[in-house]
Amino acid sequence: METETNTPTQPTEAETVEQLIEGYGRIKAELGKTIVGQHDVIEEILIALFAGGHCLITGAPGLAKTLLVKSIAEIFDLKFSRVQFTPDLMPADITGTEVLSETDAGRQLTFVPGPVFANIILADEINRTPPKTQAALLESMQEHQVTAAGHRHPLPQPFFVLATQNPIEMEGTYPLPEAQLDRFMFNVYIDYLPEDQEVSVVQQTTSDDSEPIQSLFDADDVLRFNALVRKVPVAEDLARYAVRLAAASRPHQEGTPDFINEWISWGAGLRAAQFLVLGAKARTLIHGRSHVTIEDIQALASPVLRHRILVNYRAEAEGMTTGKVIEQLLETVPSEVN
Repeated sequence: METETNTPTQPTEAETVEQLIEGYGRIKAELGKTIVGQHDVIEEILIALFAGGHCLITGAPGLAKTLLVKSIAEIFDLKFSRVQFTPDLMPADITGTEVLSETDAGRQLTFVPGPVFANIILADEINRTPPKTQAALLESMQEHQVTAAGHRHPLPQPFFVLATQNPIEMEGTYPLPEAQLDRFMFNVYIDYLPEDQEVSVVQQTTSDDSEPIQSLFDADDVLRFNALVRKVPVAEDLARYAVRLAAASRPHQEGTPDFINEWISWGAGLRAAQFLVLGAKARTLIHGRSHVTIEDIQALASPVLRHRILVNYRAEAEGMTTGKVIEQLLETVPSEVN
C-alpha cells in the first residue's frame, strides 16, 4: 500500500499578492518596535527589497540606519552580515580569500568566504574606505557572485546590499565611484526626527521595555515577492515617461532643458529608467493596486535620481541642490507622452 507524502504547495500568484499587501502592514508594525517615525524611509527600503535592488542609505551618524537594516533582516529571517568600512579595510576582508590548508590530497588553497556571503549585507559607512575596497562589492552587487583565483563562487539568494554612508561633507569620507553608485537602486536620505519623535526615541532607548522583533517571512518568500513584482504590467507610455525623465537629466543632449545644461555635469543613465519602472511596480503592489500609475514613478524620482545626477560648481555657487533639480525635472518633463 502506497503512502501519501505531504509535499508543500507553492502559493498561487493571487495568494502571493495578498501575502505581500498584508505583510507590508505587519512589517511596518514590527519595525515600529525599534524605529520611531521615518515612514518614507521604511517604504523606500522595502520597495527596493521587494524589487530585488540594492539600497544606499545616507544620513548623519546616530539616526538608526544600522538598527533599521538589522531589524529588516530579522523580520525576513535572512542571514545578516555587517561590514564596518574603515580606511584600512582590504577587498579580501569583504569577499573572502584563499588560504593554504592541509587536505587528504596534501596542501591546497582553499577559499574562505568573506562576510559578503549572506542574504543581507550591511555595508556600514561605505564611504569611509578608499575606492579600491569600495569596488570590491561591484561584482557581488551586479553578478551575485565572487570570483577568486579564477573560480566563481555564487552568493546566497536573495542577496541585497544595504549600504550606509555619511554626508560627503564630513571629514574622512571618500566619494563613491559613479559605476558603483549606479548599482544602487535607491539612495534613501534619512533626516533628523521632529522633536516629539526624538523624545520618543530617548524614552524608548533608555528603558528596558524593548520588544523582540518577530520573523514574518523567509528567503523563499522574498524570492517570490521579487518574481511577483516583475510580473506587474506597465503601460508603454509610462515606461517612455521614465526613460524621458532619466534622459532629460543628461546635459548637452538633444532636448535637454536649459537648466540641466547650466547646472549638471553628469546625468542619469538607462539603469535609472529601469529602476524607476521596477520600483513603481513594487510600490503599486504594496499599495494594493494592480497597475502602475504616473504617481508611482514620480514618487520614486528622488531616491532613484539623487545619486545619479551630479551638479557642477555653478549650481553649488547658486545654491542649487540635486533635490531642487529633480523637482524642476518633474515639472518640466511632460507626463503625457505623445
